[in-house]
Amino acid sequence: MKLGNTEINGKAVLAPMAGVTDRAFRELCMGFGAAYCTSEMVSAKGLIMSDRKTAALLAISDPERPMAIQLFGYEPDVMAEAARMAAEHSPAAIDVNMGCPAPKIAGNRSGSALMKDPALCGRIVEAIVKAVDIPVTVKIRKGWDAASVNAVEVAKACESAGAQMIAVHGRTREQMYAPPADWEIIAAVKKAVSVPVIGNGDIYCAKDAMAMMEQTGCDLVMVGRGALGNPWIFREINSQYDLERPVSPPGIYERMTVMNRHIEKLCEYKGENVGMREARKHTAWYMRGIKGAAKLRVMCGELRQLSDMRALTKQALLSALGATDI
Repeated sequence: MKLGNTEINGKAVLAPMAGVTDRAFRELCMGFGAAYCTSEMVSAKGLIMSDRKTAALLAISDPERPMAIQLFGYEPDVMAEAARMAAEHSPAAIDVNMGCPAPKIAGNRSGSALMKDPALCGRIVEAIVKAVDIPVTVKIRKGWDAASVNAVEVAKACESAGAQMIAVHGRTREQMYAPPADWEIIAAVKKAVSVPVIGNGDIYCAKDAMAMMEQTGCDLVMVGRGALGNPWIFREINSQYDLERPVSPPGIYERMTVMNRHIEKLCEYKGENVGMREARKHTAWYMRGIKGAAKLRVMCGELRQLSDMRALTKQALLSALGATDI
């Protein structure tokens, strides 16, 4: 499918996750077949106030393209000015965060709090559409709570204001991430709008992706937590639609090789001190399913320098192979 002038080749895209889907992880997932990715959410107000940490989130490397830059905020004029600044980095689109449930975001009238005011959602999209000459997209939730399930209303308001693609997470803000995602709301949004719809929620394997697309009619699936420690999920989803290139799940050696490459890139981009602190959560995710994972996760939590990866990798291989030496 096309988004503006951008070709999106594939069925699965990487969800934006603050503190997780940074440059190293985005490049990794795109390399394994993610069709599209989005930046970690960027504060519109922080951007126009020239916050250096905020501005750093806008950088896009060639391996990450096509990539959108996601903004959060609630003031249409501020969002429009931030979008103009973000557009200078030539993203595929400007994405508006209308789904983040974090208290520090939603409690500040941004993210999923926007779902309470569909008219404001439309005004924000309209302001950004007038400010930039690239597509504007949105990511929404099912609603704020069980009493206000209004994803269809918000989606229609955003489409009318000029949004060219809509991602729908099948949970309300009140539900956060705990209960199973409601795929029926994704189907309802798909029926209600004419722009492409991305389905998001509970995609942990290729079968989940195929089931969502069949049940909802969505154009793409968005993978979030299912990609943590598992960037191969995009390769596996794509293989379901390319029967001439079937793939097998990664073996332990591939898993460890990719994990090390991921952490090396993390340290290259952020420095070893910051990179290794962030490596603790990523390596713990890579350990899922390995025999003795609990012990391995303890080692993950103690990582301090890149050289510590050697001991962790060896122990993970020993555990997986049931050996005493390799």
